[in-house]
Formats: sequence, C-alpha cells, structure tokens
Amino acid sequence: MINIRHLATLSHLKKTMTTTLTAFSSENIRQTYTYDEYLALMDQVVAEKRTTGSDQSPELAEYTRLNQYRMHRLDKTVKLALGLQQLVYQIATPQTWYVLTEAWCGDAAQNLPVIAKVAAFNPQITLRLLLRDEHPEIMNAYLTNGGKSIPKLIALDADRNELFSWGPRPQALLEIVLEYKKNPTVPYAEFLEEVQRWYNVDKTESVQRELVERLKGGREERIIH
Repeated sequence: MINIRHLATLSHLKKTMTTTLTAFSSENIRQTYTYDEYLALMDQVVAEKRTTGSDQSPELAEYTRLNQYRMHRLDKTVKLALGLQQLVYQIATPQTWYVLTEAWCGDAAQNLPVIAKVAAFNPQITLRLLLRDEHPEIMNAYLTNGGKSIPKLIALDADRNELFSWGPRPQALLEIVLEYKKNPTVPYAEFLEEVQRWYNVDKTESVQRELVERLKGGREERIIH
C-alpha cells in the first residue's frame, strides 16, 4: 500500500535538495569568511565607523560597534551543554555550515559565537560565513516569512544536500518579534533593547537547545535515506 504521507515527505526532500544545489552553486558563492576572518572584518568596519552590507548609516555603524563587544564577550563566556557536545562529537562525515550574516545584525551577534563554538568542536564541520547582501540567490532561497532575516544557518553534506537549517533567532524570540511587527507597542529602538535583554536572560540556552533538535532531526533524515 502506498503511503501518501511518505511520498509527500520524499517529494519535499527532493525539492529541498534541488533548491539547495541551485542556491549553493559555485557561481552563487562569492567571498566567504572563517569565524576569525569575520571577527577581523568587524574590527575593521568598526574602526572605520561603518558596517557591512549595502546599507550604511550612523545607526547601523553603532549597532556594529555594540555587536563587536557582544561577540567578544560571548566568545569568552559561552559554554556548550553536554548533550550538544555529545551530538556534535558523533558527527563522522564532513559537512559545511554556511551562515548568512551582516555585522550590524544583533541576532547574528548573539548567535554566531554559539554556532562557531559548536562547529569548532568537531573537525568534520567547516564553518563559512557569507555576507547576506553579497549572496542574494542564497538568501532568497532561505527567507523567513518572506523576509531576509539573518542569521541563517544552512548545514550541507559533502554533496551539497541540506542536512538542516536554523535561524534567524530562537523560536520563542521569533514569536515575540512577529507579535511586535503586528502590534508595535513601543518605538523600534526600545524594542531592540528588549530583544537584547531577552538574550541576556536566556544565556544562549535556546539556540543550543534548538541546535540539538536540528542535529537529531538531521540524523533521522539520513537514516530514512
């Protein structure tokens, strides 16, 4: 008997694989950065009082300066949960984690240090950071509710098949942001401060928990294949 649900799942996976192969074709990938190179880029643009990306303003330059401080702080303080460490340690085949980001993005500043620490835990993982505005084809393949929200993590195997994706922020915070967009009760600058307070209280627990979920899900999909 044909399992319609199983066929639908296979159809979705096939479509996802095709989209991923197209989006991550060699001509669509311009410059990539290691995590250390990205930090050096942030240091450079902060020193020049600007930011990355096509939009430039004093406000974005200031966000970038704050993000530089946040990332350096998190690099020193983030500790990976044991369960996450165990899952990452068990990865036995090469994979590349691409992350779409920009220096002005507050969510990227809060989550990239965690992603980088996870990737560094296993040499099978290669982390490559892509500037969003330089990679429109990839960004357009990974929109969030139609928007170009970042950071966006896409994990690929050696054949460029998608293993999982994550982003642009933990689900609980995503719901808060969506609610604010429907009913903005405070000025946007004040809301951004609320978002940063949420991250400070959360202490990276949510992103770590969701990466555990993604890694478990990716393993189950590989077993099905």
